[in-house]
Amino acid sequence: MTALVAVASYLPGEQVPIETFAPKFGLTDMQIKVFRRYHKLGNVRRDPQGTLMDLLRGALSRLDALKGQEHLVRYVIHPRTFPVVVPFPMNPVHEVCQEFGLTNAEAFAISHQACSSGLQALDLAGRLLSADGDPDAMALVLAGEKAFTGESQMIPETSFFGEGASACLVRDTGPRDRMLSYAAMLRGEFDGELEEVAGEFQSAYADSLADAVLAAIAEAGLSVEDIRIVLPHNVNVVAWQRVSRRIKFPLDRVILEHVATNGHVFCADAFINYQTAVAGGMLTPGDRYVVAAAGAGRGATFSAMVFEH
Repeated sequence: MTALVAVASYLPGEQVPIETFAPKFGLTDMQIKVFRRYHKLGNVRRDPQGTLMDLLRGALSRLDALKGQEHLVRYVIHPRTFPVVVPFPMNPVHEVCQEFGLTNAEAFAISHQACSSGLQALDLAGRLLSADGDPDAMALVLAGEKAFTGESQMIPETSFFGEGASACLVRDTGPRDRMLSYAAMLRGEFDGELEEVAGEFQSAYADSLADAVLAAIAEAGLSVEDIRIVLPHNVNVVAWQRVSRRIKFPLDRVILEHVATNGHVFCADAFINYQTAVAGGMLTPGDRYVVAAAGAGRGATFSAMVFEH
């Protein structure tokens, strides 16, 4: 049963107000007010002088559990919201593997499920490790992207992307943070550019993500009442208000404190929220929690996992 070994994250120190992006995207004062007052978005993280390599390095350097165990990492998976995240022929994932001594690992990226690719990466890591049959082997899910194009800075009428990174060590099995279930629902009718599908995607978002969460909970043999907290992707607050109502789950147990300060940090949100939950004492041994995400762009994916802490 796939288990998390350790999680670390890195967020740049600079927080940029969303008003900064109004001229670039032609946003009116009223649209900015809607983002702030309705969606509860405020600032996003940025590292203007930094590269993707700097973001990934920042997360890895904080992953203390990796030190001395680099030789046990068999796979490094980079889940991406966008298929291309740096200009050709740069490859920061391979570079960071060399820098941190992960020379025994096969490194590759996945982006098939856009912002929910982080959950897909966890599932894939567990499957690969299970097939290998080595109980000591680990995989590293390394998430993080730069907001270096217009499309990677804002989701129309929905959210703003923030920069940051996370690093998560995974084993085939373990004593804590064990994955109990995984549900992924694919919606091919949302295939297209973000601007083209954003409206319909928004309309379907709450019901579709709620269905994925409920499916994961049912697959784990649990009920909503058995879930301690939800670790969301930080798209905006109002979207999660709707999902919470749909599944009848208290909104104050959805970790949303980073929406206003970080923005939507691509595939890294769940891991950042996990660290917040653990550091804040929100999880005790045996607690079950949900990790949920949605992604759009090449079709849409609504996915959720249930873990036992």
